[in-house]
Formats: sequence, structure tokens, C-alpha cells
Amino acid sequence: MTAVEVATDRRPQSAAAPSPFPPIAEYAFLSNCHTGALIAPDGAVDWLCVPSFDSASIFASLLDREAGFFRFAPFGNNHPTAVRYVPGTNVLETTWKTPNGWVTVRDALTMGPRGREDVVTPHTRPPADDDAEHMLVRTVECLDGNVEVELVCEPAFDYGRTPAEWALRGDDRHSADATGAGQKVRLDTDLHLGIEESRVRARHVLSAGDRAYCALSWDEDLKGPQTAEEAAARIAATARFWRAWLGRARIPDHRFRDPIQRSALVIKGLTYMPTGATIAALTTSLPETPGGERNWDYRYTWIRDTTFTLQALHMLNLDWEADEFMQFVADVEATEDGSLQIMYGIDGRRDLTESTRDELTGYAGARPVRIGNGAFDQRQNDVYGGALDSILLHTRRSERLPRRLWPIVQSQADCATRVWREPDQGIWEARGAPQHYVSSKLMCWVALDRASKLAEMRGDGEAQPKWAAVADEIKEDILEHGVDERGVLRQHYESD
Repeated sequence: MTAVEVATDRRPQSAAAPSPFPPIAEYAFLSNCHTGALIAPDGAVDWLCVPSFDSASIFASLLDREAGFFRFAPFGNNHPTAVRYVPGTNVLETTWKTPNGWVTVRDALTMGPRGREDVVTPHTRPPADDDAEHMLVRTVECLDGNVEVELVCEPAFDYGRTPAEWALRGDDRHSADATGAGQKVRLDTDLHLGIEESRVRARHVLSAGDRAYCALSWDEDLKGPQTAEEAAARIAATARFWRAWLGRARIPDHRFRDPIQRSALVIKGLTYMPTGATIAALTTSLPETPGGERNWDYRYTWIRDTTFTLQALHMLNLDWEADEFMQFVADVEATEDGSLQIMYGIDGRRDLTESTRDELTGYAGARPVRIGNGAFDQRQNDVYGGALDSILLHTRRSERLPRRLWPIVQSQADCATRVWREPDQGIWEARGAPQHYVSSKLMCWVALDRASKLAEMRGDGEAQPKWAAVADEIKEDILEHGVDERGVLRQHYESD
């Protein structure tokens, strides 16, 4: 294959036609609670950032069909027979029917026994947490007949800017390292690899009962499984981790039991294990409307939005995970005026400066692609209500107010008292002129109402009536200025 042919052949040669962007709903989700991957229906990893959720991508075909992918599936087939999660897990199982046989592929971002010192935060992690192995493991088993399987791995580092430079390790062609943009990943497999410019490829025919595997590692020691049996054992251990974690939840005996379990697994999968921060989404720049420009980076944690996550965790008896997020809130650094930001990085960092990657086409042409989120330093006065509502919920559930959270109650109540009369960008994170958004006023009322209740629970007879009085004042102002002649709440004080 010539260099020109390689440059134009970005997707696997087995594709019957150039692959369009798959519908977002058809992607499958993997997680190791440090990062996550999206698997397309054709078996390609179209999104993976390493080592963390908000790191630069190494596979980003989700946002540009030339920004890297990793396919492990039958050659010449793009449409599987069945796709499912292994019950109770975030392990993916895909079954393919080909003209000559059947194969099943399993994918997991693997978990291993906890064996490392936690140096990120001083508080204790949930007892069911294991350690991420920082590895994507993929196995295939032929169930019947004879099936040709192909592996195509083409990382494109730094959101597609830097093609991979591959080097084979050893003489058996079962391992190769890819480097670019200061990163290194290692691919181990029992198939024979060949390098084609910025990709490696392998093909092999499996007969009934045969197994094969591949594993991509980005950990410091880059040590992946050396046999298909070891790879299968790592996936099995990961399935046990997810089932053990889910076993701690109290899932109601309900006709929606399966969606509830799946939602719980997604929440856990979107939680950054080292700090307890829960990200809003795995991805950046998927459009709010097809082909639109409202494409934001959601790989961060919003104080307001996580209130609802905490409610779900407490309802499912996952109190330890909820406590993890409250400890994250206690760990983060407030702004100069003492208020919490509306959002933080998963490690608690405050600066989420936004930039665009104009060279990327965007999902189905939706541009621009954004890295970072410029809303991080917006004024959104509803953040105080979200934080204090979470603390009250957590306090009632645990029947105690942790000592290190009381200063946050005081500072956020004082901030809400100081700013509730001022305009802001609102829950919509509008990038125009600030307005007197009713939702923000309401959440300031929530902040003072929850603060007064927490003060009462703590026995603070001075703070409780002071905050309750401000809450009453905010309520009166909303009823006077935020309700139209129909008795309906306005968006903001100047709107109809």
C-alpha cells in the first residue's frame, strides 16, 4: 500500500462503503472510572481519551473520521447481530453472524485489585472501588464455522493532530508501541501485526472454539495480557467488579429495574474515582441540534447538576459514593470572593479555558469542536442553592453534618445573600448580557432556605433566623417581579 493509499483509507478496508457518523444513541459506553470509551456499531473505538476523561483523545473519529479509531471485528462485516452489556456490568458483548460463521467480541476498560496509594485526596475511597488498569482489553471467540477477524488500530494523538509513529517490539510481531504528542501506548495481541504508516493491522481466520485478543495499554509499565486466556480473565475480573459494586445498591423490584441498574452503572462510570467528581458527559462538542454550533465540552463537573446525581445515589443506598462528591466539594478551591465556581475540572482545578480545534470536522459537520469550557468563570447565582441543597440532602441521609462542610454552608449562604439582587448568565449559561433570571433568584432562595435548616440542625441560633429572613425577602421579590399576569414564572424579570 502506498503512502497516498494509506492517507485516503482511514477506515478499515473491510468497510463496504465509507462509514458515516453513527447515530449517537448507537454508541456503547465503557469506563474504568478514570476515563471512558465509545464503541461504534461497527466495532470501532471512536472515542477514547487517556489517561483521564478530560485528557486529549487518542481516538476521536466521533468528531472527525480521520481523527483515530481502533477496530476489532469480523473482516467485511459492519453490522453486528446483537450488542449488549454483560448483565450488571459496563462490559460490552457483540455477536456477529458472517457468511461463514459466528463470533462474539467482548470489550472492557479493565479493573484490577486495589494496590496503589491514593495520593489525590486524603479521604477514604468507597470500599468496593478497585484500581483502573489503564487498559482496553478486547477478546474474540469463534462460536461456529470459520471467521476472518481483523484488527486495525490507528491512534491520532492530541485530538487528531499527531499521527501515531509505530514500532514493533520483539521479533514475533505480537506487540507494538505507538508514540505521538508526548504519549505512548502499547498494543499487545496474539495476532501477527503489520505496520502501515500510522496504523497497525492484523487479520486471522478463527475456527469454532478459537480465541484471539488484543489489549491497548497506557499505564506506566505498559504491561498487557500475553495470552487470550489472560485477557479473558481480566475482562471477567472487571465484570465481577461491576457486579460487586452494583450489588451494594438497593434496586427496587420494579418493571424499570434494568434501566435503573443501567443508569446507576452509567453514573458510576462517569465518576472520576480518584476524587469523586462526576462529569456531565464523556464527550466534547456533540451538538445540541444537528449541524448546530452549540457544541460544548462537558467533561467536567457542575455543582448544580450533581445535586440530582446525589439524589439518585442516596435513593439507591449508594451513600458512600455521594459522600465522595461532598468531599470533592470540600476539597475544591473557592473563588476570590469565597463563592464556588459553577464547574470544576475532575481534579478540582478552576481554570477550564476554552479553545477550538478548527481542523476537526465535528460530529456530522457540527462545528466548532471545543476543548475546555468558557462558562467556568461565568456568574451563575444558582450554584449556591445547588451546593447547599446537596449538603442538606447528604446531612439528612447521613444524620450528621461533617465539620469540614459547615464553612462551605456559611460562605455560600453569605455569597447568596450578597448577590441575589444581581443579574447573571443563568442556568442556560447564556453568553450575552446578564439578566435577572428567575431560576437564579429561586436557587438563591434555596441556598438561604437550606442554610437556615442546616443552622437549625446545628443549633446555631444566630445564623438560622438571619438566613431565613433573607430567604423570605427573595421569595417576595420573585413573586413581585418574576410572575406574569397569567401567574406563570418568567424566564427573567424583563421577559414576557
